[in-house]
Amino acid sequence: MNTPRRSPVRIHLLVSFAFLSTFATAVSGFGQTVSGRVIDPSGQPLPRAYVRAIAPDHSSANGSFSDIDGRFTLQAAAANCTIEVTLTGFENATAPCTGRPIEVKLSLAPVREHVVVSATRSEVPASEIGNSVSVFDGDDLNRRQFPPVADVLLGSPGVAVERTGAYGGVTSVYVRGGESNYNKVLLDGIPLNEPGGTFNFSNVTSENLERIEIVRGAQSAVFGSDAMSSVIQLVTARARPGTPLQGSLSAEGGSFGTGRFTGGFRGTAGKADYSLGAAHYTTDNDVPNNEFRTTTISASGGSQLTGSASLRAVFRTEFGKSGAPGQTSFGRPDMDAFFDRRDVVGGVTFSHEISPNLRQQATYGLASTRQQSTNLLLDAPYTPEFEGHVSPFEFFDFAYDSRSYLHRHYATYQADWFPIQGDTAAGTQHTTFAADWDGERGTLRDELAGDETHASRNNVGFTFQHQALWRRVSASAGVRFEHNDSFGNAAVPRASVAVVAHRSSGTFGETRLKASAGTGIKEPTILQSFSRNDFFLGNPDLEPERSRTIDAGIEQRLARDRIKVDLTWFDNHYRDIISTRTLSFNPFRSQYFNIGESKSHGVELSGEFAPTVRLHARFGYTLTASEVTDSEAAGDTVFAVGNWLFRRPRHSGFAQVSWTDNRLSLDLFGSMIGKRVDSDFSALIPPITVNEGHTRWDVRASYAIGHRLALTGAMDNVTDADYMEPLGYPALGRAVRVGIRAGF
Repeated sequence: MNTPRRSPVRIHLLVSFAFLSTFATAVSGFGQTVSGRVIDPSGQPLPRAYVRAIAPDHSSANGSFSDIDGRFTLQAAAANCTIEVTLTGFENATAPCTGRPIEVKLSLAPVREHVVVSATRSEVPASEIGNSVSVFDGDDLNRRQFPPVADVLLGSPGVAVERTGAYGGVTSVYVRGGESNYNKVLLDGIPLNEPGGTFNFSNVTSENLERIEIVRGAQSAVFGSDAMSSVIQLVTARARPGTPLQGSLSAEGGSFGTGRFTGGFRGTAGKADYSLGAAHYTTDNDVPNNEFRTTTISASGGSQLTGSASLRAVFRTEFGKSGAPGQTSFGRPDMDAFFDRRDVVGGVTFSHEISPNLRQQATYGLASTRQQSTNLLLDAPYTPEFEGHVSPFEFFDFAYDSRSYLHRHYATYQADWFPIQGDTAAGTQHTTFAADWDGERGTLRDELAGDETHASRNNVGFTFQHQALWRRVSASAGVRFEHNDSFGNAAVPRASVAVVAHRSSGTFGETRLKASAGTGIKEPTILQSFSRNDFFLGNPDLEPERSRTIDAGIEQRLARDRIKVDLTWFDNHYRDIISTRTLSFNPFRSQYFNIGESKSHGVELSGEFAPTVRLHARFGYTLTASEVTDSEAAGDTVFAVGNWLFRRPRHSGFAQVSWTDNRLSLDLFGSMIGKRVDSDFSALIPPITVNEGHTRWDVRASYAIGHRLALTGAMDNVTDADYMEPLGYPALGRAVRVGIRAGF
């Protein structure tokens, strides 16, 4: 039997067809490219989310990370694969692989996570940095009915707040034992501190803010001078893409002649977005000449100019006036002294994506403050006394009228380069370069003496930072070179690392180890550098104050992200602290020098608990062991070596429980400030040098009575706790307010 012969051409065609079929199958099975974008419930992009493709047999190819705009690209395991996206603090999400870009929305986990900018100058999930960060979002602020920023910060571990009496008094924030001027305060990246770091939180409200971030530890490597103990960033509210015009109005009133009125709106128009908010707060407080009036106006607007370029502007002004009755716990009030303050800040930012691997932005901002402290009428003399403590002599009033006009011009250029993105083997690599200029201008005027001091200082800083991200490890390191007209040159490094020691496995969630270390610098104030007053002469040769901070901790998630517990140890060292040294007694002359040194160490314990969608609880406790290690006040019972740092409590903490459903919102917040070193500053005998501390509880409530119409209620100091903050300044007793809020 003869078998037909196949021609060589036919055999070649059959082999080629078989090869192409096999190759096509391989390509369809393993070579499909899948791309998309990861967003949160509000539509904002989520960077550094882990994305992988899962085949029907549950095998998976190498995953990838989303970039800073939430975008991802990867090779799928099969044509009919499933995309899985995970990010700590968000619910896992899946989506089918398609030939079109996929948009994956991650729902918030019961204990949510936030994307922050204050830790690295770019958007990073808080779970992927080694620094200690606390975030208060719009929901937190709304439940607490937009309180003063200082009251919000009490809900962060490591933070202590001191307000001289009632609302409107000088308000200081201390972080991990640092001085009150060791916190860099920013509004959308624009510095708000006075030259030298001073910042008074007295009339700073949370109106029209969508987020408040605080990064604890020295951050001068990223933000330059003043970031000795922390960075506090206020983020202005903005409308998200597709938001229709919407707004709200509210009014409330209650105890101590208190009234609060707010209004605002936000929306989008094409590629532009806008928001505007205004608020006025007024109260008489509880003692004569202690009234407080403050007004806030805040605005933000932006536009997508092209597919790769955008422009955004921000504006905020807060102006208030408060009476200054003095230490009324020890004697009569001063009946005419007052403090008037007007702050204005504005800025514009241009952002440009040159390529998917390179982007740049430039910002110009101007922060201006005008302050007046005046007491022209002389009140009658009095002898301070308090519960058996009596001064041996009378105190006499004295007249003063001082004015400060301070301006800070700020310009910055920042470039972010991503040489490797999304590769989980090589890691996502992110390099940042930033150049900052601060032009500080100031005028200090003594109206009664007819004396005026003018000051000008220009500072330039260059930041270099690199971040690396793998599946289990994220790390960053950076250094800043600073040139300051007052102290010359300084270099400050910083590094941090976070390691996932255990990935989430049901009830026992993710275990994350973290650590960071950095150095800080703070320039002298204008008074310290330029004052011509013999009682406190300026010193042009002052060095910067310096800090070294270290922290390490562990974060544990449990019960399918319904519980999170965080334990952090910290150790801080502050040196070259600026203080006065007496030069002569007759005539009296003193001058500023770098003569102080201190240290603090301790632990922060905090946790969150969300057993149901409606119920959420938070707590925090901080132990701060502080000590004066070098001081000119050798014989002083308050400031001598070995004492605790002034007005820094050894024990502090907070607790918060909130309940929210379709109609009712309840929030209970308590703060605890323990015993601390203080001074009566009134020559009392025996002297009072310890403030025993206090615990205070506040309640907020709202109830929807109709569509976009709600009744609101608030009660401060529920237990009517009687305490002084600080010594001599009585805190307000129980106060009740009721109001109404309408939306449109």
